[in-house]
Amino acid sequence: MHREAQNKPQTEAKENKNKKLPKCPKCNSFETVKKGYRQTQHRGKIQRYLCRSCDKSFTIDEGFYRMRNHEAKITKAIDLYFSNLSSRKVRNNFKRHEDVKVSHVSVLDWCRKYVLKVQRFVDKLNPTLSGHCYADDTEIDRQGQKDHFWACVDWGTRYINAIHYSVISGYKEASVFLSKTKKNLPKYIQTDAAKFYPRAFRKSFYDNKLHGLKVEHKTVNFYKDKKHNVRIETVFSKIKDRVHDFRGLKALWSAPIIMAGIVLQHNFIEAHTTTKVVPCELAGIKQDTGMNRWLGLIRLASS
Repeated sequence: MHREAQNKPQTEAKENKNKKLPKCPKCNSFETVKKGYRQTQHRGKIQRYLCRSCDKSFTIDEGFYRMRNHEAKITKAIDLYFSNLSSRKVRNNFKRHEDVKVSHVSVLDWCRKYVLKVQRFVDKLNPTLSGHCYADDTEIDRQGQKDHFWACVDWGTRYINAIHYSVISGYKEASVFLSKTKKNLPKYIQTDAAKFYPRAFRKSFYDNKLHGLKVEHKTVNFYKDKKHNVRIETVFSKIKDRVHDFRGLKALWSAPIIMAGIVLQHNFIEAHTTTKVVPCELAGIKQDTGMNRWLGLIRLASS
């Protein structure tokens, strides 16, 4: 009998794993059971669990712990904002169609909070890219200042695989930006004929050259060839349209987060108009996000 009692907790723990019951956040034990619900004002009933090992009562954090508003409302606001509505237009949309009051400041807070959370998650992913990359920087309006947003797009998948935000352009910023493309080493990168690119390119890929990994640098010179770096310019055109709808960016600390959110919307949320597929899926990243892709990403980032 004593041996059976000793094996009982282990058996229950295995059963809980099979039932996909959560582990205790305090002692990491799987000896957990369902224990009623926690009633919230706007999010309904949330399942509560009890740990038999340490007697801690807890709920699962799916990314919305202690948030007053329902996750569907929050993720809809984020999606609308990064789909070209300003924070005030999102506020007005909720008021007209759902009779829900929400501050435009709350919309921006939600966007920044969850962009940072999801960005940390997607940075750990390894997309499978074609290696045919097009890169450049473009001017972004921020309170009358002309900041610079750098981006590199893998054309085979339309996946933006590197971004950088800076207040100036030039060799140093180009070097920082190009170094970010090394995570998924491209076959070639095409840029315009700006004078700082060759030097920045040599610095960024010097280590790879020592190990026999060659990355070709292609350039397009409009004054000689009468051609633009068209493929990255199409990406910038889409991005700048969204910034224009925001009436420019505001604080310098916030601007890089908002730009990262626009890129997340491009890579993981919206199907590309040409390929009809979300770029992350073409890049081999197939996460089970469901129809509400922002909600799915936030939950994955919280698990």
